[in-house]
Amino acid sequence: MDSIGFFFFFFFFFFFFLSPFLFCTSSASPPNFVLLFADDLGFGDLGCYGHPSSLTPNLDRMAAGGLRFTDFYCTSPVCTPSRASLLTGRYQTRSGVYPGVFYPGSRGGLPLNETTIAEVLKPVGYATAAIGKWHLGVGANGMFLPTKQGFDHYLGIPYSHDMGPCWNLTCFPPDIKCFGLCDVGTVTVPLMHNEVIKQQPVNFLELERAYSDFATNFIVTSAKNKQPFFLYYPSHHTHYPQYAGVEAAGRTLRGQFGDSLFEFDNTIGNLLTTLEKTGVINNTLVFFTSDNGPELMRMSRGGSSGPLKCGKGTTYEGGMREPAIAFWPGTIRPGVTHEMASTLDILPTIAGLAGAKLPQVMLDGVDMTDILINQGKGKRETMMFYPTDPSEMYGLFALRLGKYKAHFYTRGATHSGTTPDHDCPVFAVLKAHDPPLLFDLEVDSSEHYPLQLFGKPDLQAVLQQIIQVKEKFEASMVFGESQISKGVDTDLEPCCNPQCSPKPGCCRC
Repeated sequence: MDSIGFFFFFFFFFFFFLSPFLFCTSSASPPNFVLLFADDLGFGDLGCYGHPSSLTPNLDRMAAGGLRFTDFYCTSPVCTPSRASLLTGRYQTRSGVYPGVFYPGSRGGLPLNETTIAEVLKPVGYATAAIGKWHLGVGANGMFLPTKQGFDHYLGIPYSHDMGPCWNLTCFPPDIKCFGLCDVGTVTVPLMHNEVIKQQPVNFLELERAYSDFATNFIVTSAKNKQPFFLYYPSHHTHYPQYAGVEAAGRTLRGQFGDSLFEFDNTIGNLLTTLEKTGVINNTLVFFTSDNGPELMRMSRGGSSGPLKCGKGTTYEGGMREPAIAFWPGTIRPGVTHEMASTLDILPTIAGLAGAKLPQVMLDGVDMTDILINQGKGKRETMMFYPTDPSEMYGLFALRLGKYKAHFYTRGATHSGTTPDHDCPVFAVLKAHDPPLLFDLEVDSSEHYPLQLFGKPDLQAVLQQIIQVKEKFEASMVFGESQISKGVDTDLEPCCNPQCSPKPGCCRC
């Protein structure tokens, strides 16, 4: 071949075979992120995690086509602090989001000097939206709402949907009332758009459709504008009282709990379809997990922790080990990972993938990109377990190092009552363990059989290492001022008719 022939051969080969790959690599747009956060959903509640009667086809599809985690943790066994850690990549003790949870009239909220995932992404051009359960404070003049924490748009109930009277509200069609009383003596739960109350009380039968429409419109608009986006959907499902509209009610074998879970799954399906239709699904990381374990006190309405011990409110595995699925067609290969990971790791992972700067504060999360992309080893070696009411006096209740978990204190919880396991209900009072209870979670994920240390120098060495890690961590932990201990002011409860009387009953629109 002469020089001219070789030139044309090379020219043809480059532009028709190599250049598309090079150009796609160099001009690839930043990835989008959809973060799905279930409420009070247990490790054993999804079909893809082994539940025999849950109907979750879209989550099962994500698990089949993505990466399913077996050892994924939240940071608290109750709602509010778990959400704070998810959005900041920091244990709740640092931000002051403890003890317990925020209420409609709480004076405090997620401190504005904390940096959320949305605030990490805004400087690099992302559109941001949140829908659903915020539960990180409302405050005076809505100062703690999502639109004050990096989100361009918000539609949702700003706290748990049981934090208002529900005995006369309809939770299932045609007119099946919500189960139980919920919180009485406070305003009915509002639906807010950004900082404005659009409906009070909320219509549960239409709520999920409103969320789905809002989310899909956000995705369509962002894709049309060719703008990368972050969609955060902390669902109310499957928290008590369960509810579902006409498209999901009565559709499952699992009763009202199953119907509410199915409704959430339907919305996830709508989001996946929208990502496909807009052509951005191959450039979008969809991540699903839950805020804490199941509320076992609700019995058949309370969820399942599967093989794990206890549930919501406790630092046993059932209270804080969660289902988690990462889905990104063409980037994440189907599989299962046993690497330890946490909600803390989502912020640094998203920041790394988006090319965004990390907050200049102490972060407790690590980048888990290598787990997601390569199904490689994770960077997380430990997981800390704080109770619902952490304090410097008691410190960590438990610590996991590798496959071993040590319990320094154990305690049951009202949320985990009604189970046959006597360690779970509130009657299992605080108990210190010296030496700590040590479990091998690979062979005993149910935490039934504490390892015997006598005559086992290898296990004694493991326990000593755990104690050293605990002491070092606690020495570095600076507790932020408690936001929840600032108390409640009923005048701060959201009311669509703020001048009406008598409250709270007049707050309706």
